Amino acid sequence: MKTAIIIGASGLVGSFITLNLLDDDRYEKVKVFVRNSLEIKHPKLEENIVNFDNLAEWSSKIIGSEIYSALGTTLKKAGSKEKQYKIDFTYQFDIAKAACDNKVKSLLLVSSLGANYKSNNFYLRMKGNLDEKIQQLAFDKISIFRPSILIGLRSEKRFGESLSIKIAGVITSIIPAFKKYKPIKASLVAEAMIKCANKTTLKKINIYEGDDLFNL
Repeated sequence: MKTAIIIGASGLVGSFITLNLLDDDRYEKVKVFVRNSLEIKHPKLEENIVNFDNLAEWSSKIIGSEIYSALGTTLKKAGSKEKQYKIDFTYQFDIAKAACDNKVKSLLLVSSLGANYKSNNFYLRMKGNLDEKIQQLAFDKISIFRPSILIGLRSEKRFGESLSIKIAGVITSIIPAFKKYKPIKASLVAEAMIKCANKTTLKKINIYEGDDLFNL
């Protein structure tokens, strides 16, 4: 049986990963590293309340079979590009490196459709940079998931995102070539990640974009 590590367990995709893994008989322990308690009681759950700015204090606890990295925020919520970069890039890369150093074998990362380190868009360039850096780490297997707009209940309202979901849904239903931009439920992304974590593959790097996630 396996031990899963989750970063971003309180987020949209991370919360589904957590709940699914707690209900998965292939896992004996689910370790989450969060700022605030998830308020979940479960015999398989090991909750670690941590300060992400002080990784050295808890990096030795990042031990398990695989790590799910689903940490992220918005520019509006972060308050600046520098703060968003720290959460979306720095925290995730540093934690992934610590996991690799601790001999965790597999990493599963939530990225974004369009992620490209050469992009002129700050967010997509940041995600692309993280994808590139992650692939240089010595995990046995790395799986990167680049979903389109995520559908699910959030703690905060995002009017622009809700509008984008509606528009993208209409466009992708009319134009097949745009299928990869079809909004996807966060719960489906979580299911796809767990399926890939338990899939036998000889490839070290696996990247799934847009409609690839629906096919999983």
